[in-house]
Amino acid sequence: MREILKHWSPRVETAASLRQSGAMPYAIVEGRMAFLLITSRRSGKWIFPKGAVETDMTPWESAAVEAKEEAGVAGEISSEVIGTYRTGAGGDNVGLVDVELYPLRVTQQFDDYKEKGQRMRHWATLPEARRLLADQSLGRLALTLHNRMISS
Repeated sequence: MREILKHWSPRVETAASLRQSGAMPYAIVEGRMAFLLITSRRSGKWIFPKGAVETDMTPWESAAVEAKEEAGVAGEISSEVIGTYRTGAGGDNVGLVDVELYPLRVTQQFDDYKEKGQRMRHWATLPEARRLLADQSLGRLALTLHNRMISS
């Protein structure tokens, strides 16, 4: 067992073709932070926009594109990752992939966007976002960003 654990890594090996990044869309409204959640197409669970990193883009640029396509928002994307989480990869979730999340301060919200009819979107304060998000690690990352923004 020690030999197995000696080589264990908390990160998974991700093929370049499966590398993913996502955006954590947020806004500050009347001094309170709100997060924009979307539903996944497959399960309908609440998540943040994410997708494969495009070969000609940085991970944060790719994350901004995903936010525009999946959630219909644009804004100021940070090049500093807020954290990573692990999720199933591929259509049948047979593999795992670590997704890097980048904060996106929303400055525009569009009525029409690419995946409008395929997903729901919902603005939520931190307590509601933590309750709704399908993955607890997403809730912890939202808390991390919230604490970072409130203390700055």
